[in-house]
Amino acid sequence: MRFARFLLDSTERIGVVDADGRFIQPLDASVSDMLQVIEQYAEFRSPGANAEKVPLDKVKLLAPIVPRRNVFCVGKNYREHAKEFAGSGYEAGAVKGAEIDEYPAVFSKPPTTIVGPGDDVQLHAHVTTSVDYEAELAVVIGKGGRDIRAEDALQHVWGYTIVNDVTARDRQRHHKQWFLGKSLDTFCPMGPWITTADQVKSDDLDVKCWVNGELRQNANSRDLIFSIPSLIATISAGLELHPGDVIATGTPAGVGIGFNPPWFLKAGDEVKIEIGGLGTLTNRFV
Repeated sequence: MRFARFLLDSTERIGVVDADGRFIQPLDASVSDMLQVIEQYAEFRSPGANAEKVPLDKVKLLAPIVPRRNVFCVGKNYREHAKEFAGSGYEAGAVKGAEIDEYPAVFSKPPTTIVGPGDDVQLHAHVTTSVDYEAELAVVIGKGGRDIRAEDALQHVWGYTIVNDVTARDRQRHHKQWFLGKSLDTFCPMGPWITTADQVKSDDLDVKCWVNGELRQNANSRDLIFSIPSLIATISAGLELHPGDVIATGTPAGVGIGFNPPWFLKAGDEVKIEIGGLGTLTNRFV
């Protein structure tokens, strides 16, 4: 199933998107929190054959979930991207020949970064001159836990969505740790909905990104250096994951810093991300 968060007549609702992506069936009006759906999923698996259907183009989609705490993010998790980042001059402390890390690089983005499909992303020109895009598959946790074993990890996944891990490369480089470069307001577009895990083969999803209609990123989730189960095991080691937590799994090659000279985003640029079976996330930069 595909659960979306949306505005209908100025009221925030949760609904189920049909297989064709043409209609949405709103859940009961008392349900406006995606976390409630995650925690009580069995009650929402069948919205009912007679449930109201609203054309999807008649509603405003929102980010499908705004987690209660920071989004967990993984850097340098595709080999070719790790190499392009190390060679770009924007990775502080990069060492030639040691582009692939032994352990995953994990950082976070606060909830204030999250915006939905179709929302504007602020370039913050007074703060940065090097805003970049990063198409990413994101995991939504359904069953919490600490010290989760990799072999059990997928049992803790409720669904998947798309994230654009927007980055101010100059701040990422200058401050060495990535939080300030990753955490400007609006720097985490998410959506268009969450597809439940039972409908997703997460280790075989095409990840594509276009900027102004030009294909820039084209990879597959099978190319992840650190798999989704291993990321969940690593992050949950001594740190309890909660239902509704979001983990962005890293971006493939083709980001702006991979070009010479770098192609940073400018006002009016449109970034579209598509991940097989999960829909399309499009945002304009202003």
